[in-house]
Amino acid sequence: MHYVIIGAGAVGGTIGVRLGEAGHDVTLVARGAHLEAIRQRGLTLRSPDGVRTWRGTAVDRPAERPLPADTVLILTVKSQDTAGALTTWADAPVDGGGTAGERLPLLTAQNGVANEPTALRRFERVHPVCVWLPATHLEPGVVVANGHPYPGMLHLGRYPSGADKLDRAVAADLAGAGFVAPVRDDVMRWKYGKLLANLGNGLGALLGPDVPDDLRRRVRAEGEAALAAAGIAHTTREEETADRGDRVGIRPVDGQPRGGSSTWQSLARGAGSAEADHLNGEIVLLGRLHGVPTPVNAAVQRGVRRAVRERIPAGGLPLPELEKMIG
Repeated sequence: MHYVIIGAGAVGGTIGVRLGEAGHDVTLVARGAHLEAIRQRGLTLRSPDGVRTWRGTAVDRPAERPLPADTVLILTVKSQDTAGALTTWADAPVDGGGTAGERLPLLTAQNGVANEPTALRRFERVHPVCVWLPATHLEPGVVVANGHPYPGMLHLGRYPSGADKLDRAVAADLAGAGFVAPVRDDVMRWKYGKLLANLGNGLGALLGPDVPDDLRRRVRAEGEAALAAAGIAHTTREEETADRGDRVGIRPVDGQPRGGSSTWQSLARGAGSAEADHLNGEIVLLGRLHGVPTPVNAAVQRGVRRAVRERIPAGGLPLPELEKMIG
């Protein structure tokens, strides 16, 4: 299979380099300075077990020639960039006729749960991936992956439910590239569990590492209440911990601990956007639909948007400011 990784950042870069190193045909999709660095020097992946550099095809959009019919698209952009990526790739021609949206599978290896219904409007075959992969992308051409002994755990399935032979084939390729890759009929239940875990991302991005435990408890409790009111099943922390075991621990790389969450990285890079509207905002949406108050998630959502707008650095919002927003 030919893999096109749409978004060669922390998650996409780790997956792409590992698949390429395992002998698979890989194309990385990036933009700006990151794309230029990959084209000039390759993509360097630093991990606890060493440094490897991938050199291959890197693009910012589909080529004029049709995509091979055995292409698998793996979408790894942040949720706020999903619509633009789908617009760019859905109508790309495929060898033998038809378009990517009609003929090719799309794996959504992203945080949040809004990407899958959005993708299903453009792609007939959507395969959610629940991503547990501790990695950081702050420097053009470089990704740091802290997972050990495995770089990450990637649950695969079909949207809205079930699994098929494509999931099993991709899972086998990912396992051969060093990942833990279970196939799940209920992969969205795992993604909703991951959503709850990701609700603290915005807190860390705004306040830094010393987030009060009470705020972490409250932001998750609101999430659990909103999902319960909506009748949405999710995994528990105990189930997730048992599933991962000690297979995806976090270790320093080059003597440095892992940076912050994906939201923290967006603020640290000055990316101009962050994904809180699709994480905390998902809980706010469900709360509004089902009559569940979600003041902490709403404040985090607004706070991250403010940090992006006012260029507040990662960890730079004073706690009293956030408490004032919570009310």
